[in-house]
Amino acid sequence: MKAVIQRVTRASVEVDGDVIGRIDAGLLVLLGVAKGDRKADAQYIVDKLIGLRIFSDTEGKMNRSIVDICGQFLIVSQFTLLADTAKGRRPGFDRAATPERALNLYEQVIGMVRDRGIHVETGRFGAHMRVSLDNDGPVTFLLDSAAEPSIQVKFPRGESEEVLE
Repeated sequence: MKAVIQRVTRASVEVDGDVIGRIDAGLLVLLGVAKGDRKADAQYIVDKLIGLRIFSDTEGKMNRSIVDICGQFLIVSQFTLLADTAKGRRPGFDRAATPERALNLYEQVIGMVRDRGIHVETGRFGAHMRVSLDNDGPVTFLLDSAAEPSIQVKFPRGESEEVLE
């Protein structure tokens, strides 16, 4: 699972000219779900999103989390984060999860954040969206659950990710 997170003073997402999600200070999260991602990947991303100290304290140092500032999330699905651009000129998307699997994990991420009492706005999964933001800093980070060795699982022959959840 990959996420691009941007610290924002405000952000919004539109579908067909209608604003469907809007936040003030907080994080815009563009979330891509990869083949093989599981609930553990979602949990890793959520823990990082909530725990990262990327908001300024009174001395201007990044020392506060989204909880500390009572911030909000705008979480938008973006399968293009899983694009393979190594060969040719047209990106390949074989690394992306199926839409059904991606929707399930996208909704799990949103639910896990909401369960922690943080306000979440969302895009519309699978829709063509217009995302607007005022990046604060600019401050932008990349998260990748595949880089976290503690959640990587090798599947025994004949087993799949569904068996382990």
